[in-house]
Amino acid sequence: MTIIFTTNLGDIHIELDLEKAPVSSKNFLRYCQEGFYEQTIFHRVIDGFMIQGGGFDKDMMQKATDAPIKNEADNGLKNEPYTIAMARTSDPDSATSQFFINVANNSFLDYPGQDGAGYCVFGMVVSGTEIIDLIGKHATGMSGGHQDVPTSAIIIEEVLS
Repeated sequence: MTIIFTTNLGDIHIELDLEKAPVSSKNFLRYCQEGFYEQTIFHRVIDGFMIQGGGFDKDMMQKATDAPIKNEADNGLKNEPYTIAMARTSDPDSATSQFFINVANNSFLDYPGQDGAGYCVFGMVVSGTEIIDLIGKHATGMSGGHQDVPTSAIIIEEVLS
């Protein structure tokens, strides 16, 4: 299943791995189909590491989410460049709507990771890697107590699934 994020910088096509990460993929797909990600931003960008989105609007207001899902990081998928993974807190089973796209080989996030749980990869960018690279190079700063926030909003305008 392919998801298309139309951003103000260009389109990103994401292929979900429903076989190896069914819980995470279905969770992400549900948020996509409900329009949750539309008008959200990539709110955390760290050059050479990852870009994160799926939780904040352009005013840095956090959106309410559904209940957390089970971590599926032990599915054999790796945090390699252009893979998409679930963001979470220190609680392995705390992922909701936020995701990140790896811009480097982040093997330290693979299962079991530094905390025994790892971060669940559930898909891959199959088109639009140049947009990911462009986002990854964006200037960042502080905003509302958050670090690494792009200084100009990178908005997910539309989601097609």
